[in-house]
Amino acid sequence: MRVTLDHLRRYAIARSLFKPTTLKRAIDKLGFVQADPIRAPARAQDLTLRHRVAGYRAGDLERRYPKLPLEEDFFVNYGYLPRAHHLLMHPRTPRTVWSAARAAQAAAVLEFIRARGAVHPREVDAHFSHGKVTNWFGGSSNASTELLDVMHYRGLLRVARRDGGTRVYAVRETAAVPEAALDAGTASSRMDALVDVVVHKYAPLSASTLGQLVGHLRGGAPQWTALRGAALARAKQRLAHARVEGIDWYWPAADAPRSVRWRPDESVRLLTPFDPIVWDRRRFEIFWGWAYRFEAYVPAPKRKLGYYALPLLWHERVIGWGNVTASDGGLRCAFGYTSGRAPRDAAFRAGLEAELARMRGFLGLPG
Repeated sequence: MRVTLDHLRRYAIARSLFKPTTLKRAIDKLGFVQADPIRAPARAQDLTLRHRVAGYRAGDLERRYPKLPLEEDFFVNYGYLPRAHHLLMHPRTPRTVWSAARAAQAAAVLEFIRARGAVHPREVDAHFSHGKVTNWFGGSSNASTELLDVMHYRGLLRVARRDGGTRVYAVRETAAVPEAALDAGTASSRMDALVDVVVHKYAPLSASTLGQLVGHLRGGAPQWTALRGAALARAKQRLAHARVEGIDWYWPAADAPRSVRWRPDESVRLLTPFDPIVWDRRRFEIFWGWAYRFEAYVPAPKRKLGYYALPLLWHERVIGWGNVTASDGGLRCAFGYTSGRAPRDAAFRAGLEAELARMRGFLGLPG
């Protein structure tokens, strides 16, 4: 029997929405959790984990992070990784070379943080008075915050914890810059491992999205930018593959999308825009026949779905979206449906009520 689009859709949902487990095991299974600072009604990392961690509450990742073998860093985008995956990208060779003055500035900040153990950016700013810089979106930021971000990216610092959502940094003692780059064989094997993390997280992947994500590894491992093409070619050789309705799809060789084990449950779920089921907008449209767009940065008059519309999954179909806000100790919800109205099925109504009850518990709101 040939693999069909129905097989791939069920596989994509069921493999990602595994049975809820512990926080550490869930992140290990996902391989990477994308982060986003917007809270609507909670941050993306929390909205992702609430479906996959038993008893999860908003903020649990931030509260428990200091005691877990995790790292915050840039991978294909910014988020949280198991430490073993994080180590695959380091030591990271940056794409730009610091001036002597910038290197001296960073060295002074490094010694300041080493002496104190862990430091909030405002402490660095108060001590060094680095002034202001223009940030990437044209606004003004503290130069100290920008320097700390760069030092973190270069592997000199790690995020020790968060304080009210702000990163608190410590020296990453294992991050000594090497005198020579890793040998070619080691670099290639690490690139293969990083590609496998991507595939495991987002499978099944169309050929175009697989290429896009391998391209994004330039952010996580800039030192191996030139190795991406060969890594992509090797991935296509070792991954399972099928051409379905004119599109080439890839997934881990050990998986079988046609298997009856990939059976989505009957639950109704509100998914974050960054959930692995939703992230690939092209796949989303192929699977469910409509275009989902993240509109938080779209001017309000031009929004069609809402500021932070959460795709609404029922069984194996994304049938609409919801805008959910915690307000005055309760939950305010507005829903839209691709068919123009909510399903009349009693099972859907019961499932939606159960999902909203889970959302209230997750946010710590009264039932």
